[in-house]
Amino acid sequence: MKYGVVVFPGSNCDDDMVYALGQVLKHEVHKLWHKEKDLRDLRPEEDCLVLPGGFSYGDYLRAGAIARFSPIMQSVVAFAKQGGRVLGICNGFQILCEAGLLPGVLLRNRDQQFICKHVHLRVESQKSFLPNLPSGKILRIPIAHAEGRYYADETTLEKLEKNGQVLFRYCDEEGNVTEEANPNGACNNIAGICDETGRVVGMMPHPERAMEQLLGSTDGLTLMQVC
Repeated sequence: MKYGVVVFPGSNCDDDMVYALGQVLKHEVHKLWHKEKDLRDLRPEEDCLVLPGGFSYGDYLRAGAIARFSPIMQSVVAFAKQGGRVLGICNGFQILCEAGLLPGVLLRNRDQQFICKHVHLRVESQKSFLPNLPSGKILRIPIAHAEGRYYADETTLEKLEKNGQVLFRYCDEEGNVTEEANPNGACNNIAGICDETGRVVGMMPHPERAMEQLLGSTDGLTLMQVC
């Protein structure tokens, strides 16, 4: 499997992702500049695009709202519509929502503050292309965001829940989904979702920052071992 990591002005987790995929998981990885449309021969049936975290265009309008119009997003949308795997992490999740590839939006955190810490996630579904982790498995992954509060209307939330599109929820160390374990006020404690096909995934936590024991957790390695 080959990976393309899209780089926008303000991306700051692109090198982390390239290191995680290339050095840790030993995949072929290409950086893709936002002004280009060339996906470097990535094939929808086999490969994966990653939109990393950061502050694309400084988040001056709304997180991901400007990046959504970058030329490469035309190729990202086409890649997804052809069945390609697309993974958005943090700001990448925000961009996927702004581009209409995932439902809902990411709003300012409940406490209106930037949050950077390790949190616990509970695996809720195996619908996506991510590793088939058992429901209920607890992962310890860091977050780093100011606009990570997932929001969708009740109809959309009901559809996501019914279709198994909610992939991860914030929980405590024992796996209890509580208000206290919700770092940003996300609806239904949602930390990650996928589209109806399971081929487009967005999540606020950063698995690329939990790939080696030196970083305090290797649960990101478990999450990123797609093949």
